[in-house]
Amino acid sequence: MTEDIVENKATQTECGELAWPTPGPEALRQMEIICSGAVDVLPKEELAGRIQRSLDTGVPLRVKYGADPSAPDLHVGHAVPIRKLQQFQQLGHQIVFIIGDFTAMIGDPTGKSETRPRLTPEQVQNNARTYFNQVFTLLDPDKTEVVYNSKWLNPLNLVDIIALAAKYTVARMLERDDFAKRYKSGRAIHVHEFLYPLIVAYDSVAVRSDLEMGGTDQKFNFLVGREIQREMGQTPQAILTMPLLVGTDGVEKMSKSLGNYIGISEAPEEIYGKMMSLGDERMADYLRLVLLYVEKEALLLEEQVRSGAVHPRDFKARVARELVTLFHGPEAAERAENHFNRLFREHKAPEEMSEVVLAIPAGEETLWIAPALVQAGLTDSNRKARKAVQDGAVRMDGEKVGDDNTQLQPGVYVLQVGKRQFCRVRVERAG
Repeated sequence: MTEDIVENKATQTECGELAWPTPGPEALRQMEIICSGAVDVLPKEELAGRIQRSLDTGVPLRVKYGADPSAPDLHVGHAVPIRKLQQFQQLGHQIVFIIGDFTAMIGDPTGKSETRPRLTPEQVQNNARTYFNQVFTLLDPDKTEVVYNSKWLNPLNLVDIIALAAKYTVARMLERDDFAKRYKSGRAIHVHEFLYPLIVAYDSVAVRSDLEMGGTDQKFNFLVGREIQREMGQTPQAILTMPLLVGTDGVEKMSKSLGNYIGISEAPEEIYGKMMSLGDERMADYLRLVLLYVEKEALLLEEQVRSGAVHPRDFKARVARELVTLFHGPEAAERAENHFNRLFREHKAPEEMSEVVLAIPAGEETLWIAPALVQAGLTDSNRKARKAVQDGAVRMDGEKVGDDNTQLQPGVYVLQVGKRQFCRVRVERAG
């Protein structure tokens, strides 16, 4: 295995033999902040001792977070662990952000009943390029060490891989819930999937991780990381897991593949509108996990809603506004709120919308509603356009279009499909 990791082994072995110091007031204060909102903190007493040693030596903890660029955009669910990383930064610790360009080509089966498709190197690189601008809307780039795990994984040869695989058993690997279910039901588990937790664990060795954090679905991988670090002579990392944010469907975890996500790079109006469509019971998660309200403040706001002092709709609007502010700033949040109120409280069309010119076919006097919606970019096909009309989802100048045989005379109209799709069209005769 790579020389720098072998050299690190002796140093870490010596450190690993030392007892952890008793945490003082500042270490306990940091622990309170770090543990807020977390599901697992393991081992908790050890982490407190690590923080105290960091304070005593002036050497920050190395906090590892890995992200496989399996899709080009991040959503608010990703923001949960990233916001926790932001707290670590504010407490003076070092974030090691690993872009899993190597592991993304394997595919993590976490949370999947089947194997996840492997990506090509080109797909991985294209996705990774979009991560940085999104991540650094929250993290301080000057205090973030960004590394690609291909740096230390590409040089490994087959002997290295076999040596790594020899440090973990199949029986332990089958303790992973997803693997256990698939094995019991007779569904395929490919050998390369067993390598994924081992390779992620090797990342912890490579970056000398003191603590690894991420979603609860990564707990098994983190525990493997502790074991592999111990096997390779390093002090095992502590682990911290954060809850998985439920998506806009109110059922499944937020996921781009499920289409129930709120993208952090989406338009402010879209983020605000999606937040306002969520159930009231979801606001507690956003308060604590994304907006980082301390428990006392969160409970106070929730009590005001329960007592009737604050209307649930106004409470949700506050959360939506603060979420947009987090990603796009206060001015964008104000515009998004005004846009939403204009549409859904005042029942008016937005002040700004796309405008297109639609031509009436030669020899015709009018334009049918279905092709008008398609040409305006509000639907993908005439069939979908007619269905939208039949479902009552189409309005023209604020009035519901009840007949898919509706025809548009020359003139200017505001067409609407659904709650948030608008277009101002100018219908003209050809020639």
